[in-house]
Amino acid sequence: MRRLTLFAIMLLAAAVVCGTLSGNFSVSAQTGNDPEKSSSVGPYHIPEFIPPNYIQELDAVLAQLDQIEQQTLAQARALPINPGTRLLQVRTLGKLILYDKSYSVRNNTPCTLCHVKETGFTGPLSDLNQDTVSYPGSVRYRFTSRKPKSYAYSPYSQVFHLDPGSKLFYGGNFWDQRATAWKLQNPSSQQAEEPPLDPLEMGFPDSACAVYRLSKAPYLFLFKDVWGIAIEAVKWPPNTGQICSTPTMGPPDPDFPGNVPLDKLSRAIEKSIYDQFAMSIVADEAGPDVSPFNSKFDYAITHPKQQVLSAAEMAGWRLFDGKGKCNLCHTDSLSAFQQGEPDVNVSQVPDTEPLFTDFAAFNLGLPKNDDNPYLYEDKPDNYGVNPNPQGPSYIDLGLGAFLSDMPGVGQLNPNNRWKRFEPASNGKFQTATIRDVDKRPYPGFVKAYFHNGFVKSLKDVVHFYNTRDVLAKCSSPDSPGVGKTCWPSPEVPENVDQRIGNLGLTDEEENEIVDFMKTLSDGYFPINPSQ
Repeated sequence: MRRLTLFAIMLLAAAVVCGTLSGNFSVSAQTGNDPEKSSSVGPYHIPEFIPPNYIQELDAVLAQLDQIEQQTLAQARALPINPGTRLLQVRTLGKLILYDKSYSVRNNTPCTLCHVKETGFTGPLSDLNQDTVSYPGSVRYRFTSRKPKSYAYSPYSQVFHLDPGSKLFYGGNFWDQRATAWKLQNPSSQQAEEPPLDPLEMGFPDSACAVYRLSKAPYLFLFKDVWGIAIEAVKWPPNTGQICSTPTMGPPDPDFPGNVPLDKLSRAIEKSIYDQFAMSIVADEAGPDVSPFNSKFDYAITHPKQQVLSAAEMAGWRLFDGKGKCNLCHTDSLSAFQQGEPDVNVSQVPDTEPLFTDFAAFNLGLPKNDDNPYLYEDKPDNYGVNPNPQGPSYIDLGLGAFLSDMPGVGQLNPNNRWKRFEPASNGKFQTATIRDVDKRPYPGFVKAYFHNGFVKSLKDVVHFYNTRDVLAKCSSPDSPGVGKTCWPSPEVPENVDQRIGNLGLTDEEENEIVDFMKTLSDGYFPINPSQ
């Protein structure tokens, strides 16, 4: 049975209650110029390793995303409006929002610019994945600090919480788990509200700007069908468009009333609509278009008599659950099947749709990625934004920074009692699902792995886990021996997970684990499905 979380039930119920059938109408979508078209614009010293032609690759991807948006809009207009299609309406609305670049200050950056289906909902620019790993925001010379994290299967994460036994934090969203879900009860809903307000991403100065752009969207009719007509009651000041075209001055402050001068009632309505905006996004992320559970692996465990997995893939699965220790964090809960029971009764398997993540955070001992442009965004730009005052000396502390008193991210911690866990959490990042970990549009497409993208292939991922503590320490991150004779020192040497680093895997065993992980790419269609 396909998963249906409490969140999905709550969302559907809310949509049924709030939805008001109304006449369909649309207005033209906003368009805008892109004055920061080149990475050379701005105050920063842009490192030479940023590929000079990435803008062309970016524009090609944006053109494809625009086509998908238009196709989805046509589908939305053809949807029958009745209670039986309510969930499909919400998911379609969420997809339209995800593909709409209007929710960025320059009208040039949709959410999907960093999360494309063909790449497993991670970054779609092979050149950037090879070099910088981080992606530019709506203000094109501002790059983010980490690799885009896949949002596939993320709605199944738990509310962020501390396990009293292990003293580990579970749940949440983002690499540092800062989207806690304490507000909307689903981490992905809280996650969806942050990029539009992040100065390094979509760059709005106020959440009201997203609602304002939504009020002008050609699919406003669908939003009102799903959530009601309250959006019509917001009284927009005449200069709202100008305010929302000016990049934000800094990270979002939960206590700041907003840059758009709304009256008290309009502000309350706007906040509610922004929550609905986010929940619509998550409805699509949790649905079959993003999280379908239809990989070769999924087919194999639901059709065990067909013996779909090859000998190498089965061997990799055994290593994954055993000697490779992958299953310690990327849990599959299916060890009984992979131990050689081809006629297993699937109804007795604990979880036939494993997520391959425990949603906890660990310090894997990863080296620093000196190719990240964020390290060089160390002075205020023309809008007063100074992304990284520390410059190249910046150290990404991950979960520890979120639990701290640090300005910005540290202010999001909902529980002051958790601050005492900051030292033990420095350098820890959330375990990513390995579903779709190898999904790519063509064989030579480069994907980057881990939160900072230091590793560029699945083979090197496994090799790092296997030999981190075996090989010598490189004299520099640019050493020609990286991954062969040495590994650079960890960016954060404290709290490194000692369960990995010396696994004793042979080269063949490393390859077999990779073979198994490749079975987790969604979109598998069996040759003989009737068997």
